[in-house]
Amino acid sequence: MLTINPSEVSQGTLHNYLLSAVAPRPIAFASTIDEAGNVNLSPFSFFNVFSSNPPVMIFSPAYRGRDGSSKHTLDNVLAVPECTISMVNFPIVEQMSLTSTEYDQGVNEFVKAGLTQMPSETVKPPFVGESPVAFECLVNQVIPLNRVKGGGSGNLVVCEVKRIHIQEQYLDEKGHLDTTKMDLVGRMGGVWYNRTNPEALFEIPKPLRTKGLGVDQLPDFIRNSQVLTGNNLGRLGNIEQFPSAAEVASVKEEEAVAHILSGMLDEKAKEKALHTLAKSLLEDGNLEKALKILFIK
Repeated sequence: MLTINPSEVSQGTLHNYLLSAVAPRPIAFASTIDEAGNVNLSPFSFFNVFSSNPPVMIFSPAYRGRDGSSKHTLDNVLAVPECTISMVNFPIVEQMSLTSTEYDQGVNEFVKAGLTQMPSETVKPPFVGESPVAFECLVNQVIPLNRVKGGGSGNLVVCEVKRIHIQEQYLDEKGHLDTTKMDLVGRMGGVWYNRTNPEALFEIPKPLRTKGLGVDQLPDFIRNSQVLTGNNLGRLGNIEQFPSAAEVASVKEEEAVAHILSGMLDEKAKEKALHTLAKSLLEDGNLEKALKILFIK
C-alpha cells in the first residue's frame, strides 16, 4: 500500500491525489458580481449542501496553484456577499467547462459560454437559465482555510439559500425532483467527469427505520461464502430476523432450487450453486427469497 505524508509531496501532487480519490463531486456553477456590477460565472467542485434548516450550501474557491492569486469569484463575494448556484447536467457540461477559462476581470462568462442569464428575485447575480435547478443565495461568511495565502488554499463560501428555481420537466408526478430525469454531472480527477443517467443509477434500501442484524450475526457458512461479495453481505446484514424452518423448506420446492438439490452429490458444489443462485436474486432485489435459499442445509 502506498502511504503519503501530505507535507512531503508537492501541492500539485497532493491536489491530484485528493481530487481523484474524493469523487464524484457535485459542481456549483456559481454566479457573482463585482462592485461595478460585472457578472462572473465559474464552476467549483469543492461544493455540497450542509443544512436544510436553514438551507445552507458551501463551495470553496481556492487560491490558484501556480501563483497563489485569488479567483474573481472569491473577490466578488467578499465585495458583494451574494451569489447564485446553478446545478450542472449533461446538456450544459461543455458550456460549463468553457467558463472555467481564466478570462479577464469584467468578462461575462454567460456570454462566452452562450448561456441564458436569468434575473434573480432576491440577489443581484443572475442564474443559469439552462440549469435544471438554481439557487439564489446570500453569503453569510467566507472562511479562509489557511491564514497564509498560498496556492491550493481554500476559502469556504457559506451560502444561505433564499430562492430555488426548478425546471418543471425534471419533476415527477408528485412534484419531487426526479433523479433519473436530471442527468446531473459530477467532477472526477483530471479531465474526467461522470453523468448520473438512468443506466448509471441504482437503489439501496436505507436502514433508517429498521435495525439490521448486521453482517457479524450472519452464520459462518454465509459470512465466509466463496460466492457472496461484501455488497451482498451488506444487504443481508440489513435483515431483522432469519427465515423460519418452514420458510426455508417452502423454497426447496421451487424448480431452480430443486434442480440443484437433486443434481449434486458434493456438498461444497451444492452450497456454491445455492449461493450463486442467491447472489443473483440479491442483485435483482429479491432479498427475502435469497435469504431462504442461503439457509438451506
